[in-house]
Amino acid sequence: MHRNATRNAPRRSKAVTLACTAVALPVLLVAGCSSDSDDGEKKESPSASASSSKPTVAPAKYKKLPDSCDALSKDTVKDLVPGTKNEAGKRVGSGDLNDAGSCLWSGLDKYDYRQLTVSLKRFDSDESLGAGDKRAGEYMKQQLTDTTGNKENKKPKESKVSGVGDEAISIAYETEKKDSKDKSEEYNAHRLVARTANVVVTVDYEGTGFESGKKPSADDLKKNAEKAAKQAVSKIK
Repeated sequence: MHRNATRNAPRRSKAVTLACTAVALPVLLVAGCSSDSDDGEKKESPSASASSSKPTVAPAKYKKLPDSCDALSKDTVKDLVPGTKNEAGKRVGSGDLNDAGSCLWSGLDKYDYRQLTVSLKRFDSDESLGAGDKRAGEYMKQQLTDTTGNKENKKPKESKVSGVGDEAISIAYETEKKDSKDKSEEYNAHRLVARTANVVVTVDYEGTGFESGKKPSADDLKKNAEKAAKQAVSKIK
């Protein structure tokens, strides 16, 4: 019995060795195949490639707007709209004031009438619609086109304005309006549209002279519209 056990011991050792070798070989083969197929280079998964190519837009600079009725100081309102009975202005429209807002001032000084509106509109960046600055620029063009394309606005004259926001354009024009007695009055008017980053400021300023009063000149309207626009832009932070 002792001799047979001694003779069988090497056979058992060889069997164990062969079994271990058989187990090790598939591992080596798999490792070898993986190395050959990669050729030393890493390949991105489809999901990783798709995420890296996803378009992104820069975040909008301004996240909120000032109150449009606080865009001008009381002294500026008195200067541009003499005779006004509401220096605080009248808020126009509704909705989220962080996205848009308008304020109106009007006044009659003897026979001279003036009306001023300051409107603010903000645009967020959106991956499907574009960056806030770009969207604001498109809206700015629309505001100008609405003025020049209106048949009731006569003799529109467009000019660039420097020193107001990132870009600004003004349009001088003439128009007619009917008073409470259904009588037509001729007005001189001005629209100035300025963009600062993702916010657009629109200033509409107009006036006329009743009876012995005189219409304001186009140059005076432009100068005062620029004054209002500069002040409104400075309040955007």
